[in-house]
Amino acid sequence: MFIHIGDSNVIQSEDIVAIIDYNLVSSSTIMDEMMATAHQKKQIIGPKKNAKSVMITKNTIYYSSLSVSTLKKRSSMIRAINKLDDYSDEIVP
Repeated sequence: MFIHIGDSNVIQSEDIVAIIDYNLVSSSTIMDEMMATAHQKKQIIGPKKNAKSVMITKNTIYYSSLSVSTLKKRSSMIRAINKLDDYSDEIVP
């Protein structure tokens, strides 16, 4: 399934590695190094200006204008939908 993460970006939910608060990125030297490397490789998408969170996927890092809690709710809804049983074959018209 796909998740809309703001700023016209939609990603596959299975590709998500981490969702991090944007304010925590600059407080960690490891995160700073990771972001610098991704920036050099042009693997960062989205405007940094209004970023509230950072979404890390297998191949790309996204700046998102949505909060971590909003993104977490969206990903949780997708997990819940995937766990639902499909009874569409049992419906008789």
